[in-house]
Amino acid sequence: MVQKAYKIATIPGDGVGYEVIEQGVAVLEEAVKNSNVSLEFTFFPWGSDYYIDNGMMMPKDALEILKGFDAIYLGAIGDPRVPDHVSLGMLLEIRKGFDQYINLRPIELLEGIDSPIKLAPGAVIDMVVVRENTEGEYSSVGGRFKKGTPDEVALQTGVFSRKGTERVIRYAFDLARKRAAAGNGEKAPMVTNCTKSNALNYSMVLWDEVYDCVAAEYKEVARDKALVDALCMWMVRKPQYFDVIVASNLFGDIITDLGAAIQGGMGVAAGGNINPEKVYPSMFEPIHGSAPKYKGKYVSNPVATILAGAMMLDFLGAVDEGKAVLDAVKSVLKEKKVRTYDLGGNSSTKDVGRAIIEAIGNNQIDA
Repeated sequence: MVQKAYKIATIPGDGVGYEVIEQGVAVLEEAVKNSNVSLEFTFFPWGSDYYIDNGMMMPKDALEILKGFDAIYLGAIGDPRVPDHVSLGMLLEIRKGFDQYINLRPIELLEGIDSPIKLAPGAVIDMVVVRENTEGEYSSVGGRFKKGTPDEVALQTGVFSRKGTERVIRYAFDLARKRAAAGNGEKAPMVTNCTKSNALNYSMVLWDEVYDCVAAEYKEVARDKALVDALCMWMVRKPQYFDVIVASNLFGDIITDLGAAIQGGMGVAAGGNINPEKVYPSMFEPIHGSAPKYKGKYVSNPVATILAGAMMLDFLGAVDEGKAVLDAVKSVLKEKKVRTYDLGGNSSTKDVGRAIIEAIGNNQIDA
């Protein structure tokens, strides 16, 4: 019966990563049961513990190993025993090595979750941030001069190529067009350009120029522009206004943390690191946060990880199975019976996983 078989490299990582990935894998396996899709998960114990034992976050040939998989499913990276710039290097190496130049972060307020901001009656929050993911401010170009002395100077150079800028902006316009065709409520398609060209008069001026060139090809998609600081204000004051936002690596990273708070917290915020051409595997993860202080307590919210899994299924082509996961998550959240501490409940990580599996319509997993 199985016609589509996908190999998934699974990296639980640090902190609560193992706990949320465990539930994510269980939910995905339940979603594909009795379908023509099969998932083969291979676990890799890479991350901060691996660094402490081996002096590196993952093996030197990690990309060669991962290249043979259809996708990567990531838990969380970050540990107080390892400097942040060291642990983040693992994700940057995967993103850049596999040309995952799109970081896709949906921001949707699901029924059953209260936003910490006051919304107008009937307001619907349903936007997506398209973040450039392989260059920009995260290019690791720079250096330190006279290190450790009173005269020390640090230089950090953002790298903005026309190619890199154009392809992420074009992806954003294509996505806006696709969302409109899919019937994205009554909202007209629009791409908001998140910029800071008043101060960054080389990199972001190029960004704006490329945005204008690309936008001219999409007559049916509305143009919008906001400086990143103003955009943060408007995301709080009127989040229902936005459709698709396109942003540089750093700005996209920052505004999606704000977006996660608006939609109910990191526990429900999922993301994908996408190589659209599928030349390399793409990587799916809950955005940010290994929550090391909660490690081993099984109180962390697995919803973001499970939603990232739904994004992964959809990207791979298992669209019906991905939708089954999304619908199950929505039904559990809407009921407000099973929810972790971050959403005002006292359910465990496993409780949430079991409830979502039950909502898919199959048997519960073992405790």
